[in-house]
Amino acid sequence: MSKINFTAALMTGLITMTSLTQILSPKPVSAQLFPSPNNTRTYSNGNSIIPLNTKIPLRYDEAEKIVVMKDETVALTLNVGANLKNRDGNILIPYNSKIVGKLEPFEAGIRFVAEELVINDTIKYPLNAVSQVVTTTEEIKKGADVGTYLKNAAIGAAAAAVISGVTGDRAIATEEVLIGAGAGALGTLILGSKKVEVISIDPNQDLDITLLSNLTLAP
Repeated sequence: MSKINFTAALMTGLITMTSLTQILSPKPVSAQLFPSPNNTRTYSNGNSIIPLNTKIPLRYDEAEKIVVMKDETVALTLNVGANLKNRDGNILIPYNSKIVGKLEPFEAGIRFVAEELVINDTIKYPLNAVSQVVTTTEEIKKGADVGTYLKNAAIGAAAAAVISGVTGDRAIATEEVLIGAGAGALGTLILGSKKVEVISIDPNQDLDITLLSNLTLAP
């Protein structure tokens, strides 16, 4: 084999090995940098200021989707989906920190309103942030197989009551029902109704939040 062909073969082998390594290497937990070096500021007292309009990714491990009525308000706790760092690599909001808030009606849909950030289960900060408005709907008809439809779903109490009323299926498991405005929910259901329209939320895609004001974190 000529020297040129040997070199070409060697380079091809190295490129192939590198590609396989990239494919087979496990992916670490993703980390997010805040927008620019000048946006996240640290002051002499050690406080860090995360600016308004910063996006924070969230996730929900309890269910693959959340089903609520359009006019329903439901308390909900989500988790931060990535280590949020400043440009120096310092973690300001750790992965898996809790975001406490509620789903509530807004305009033509439902949005998540964040009220509190909880770090390490002990450090709490007031939070002013919201998700996008979710308007995705699904229709459940009388006679539908509720068990199949609501598989791996968390259901607002009002939605659970109305769905049960339409389908006649009272077997929605209590552990699947989120605490919400369930009392009197059947009052929104027209007697003899054959279908109900609900909001269907993908919590790992739809509920990332955006800060509406600066967030100050103490050291």
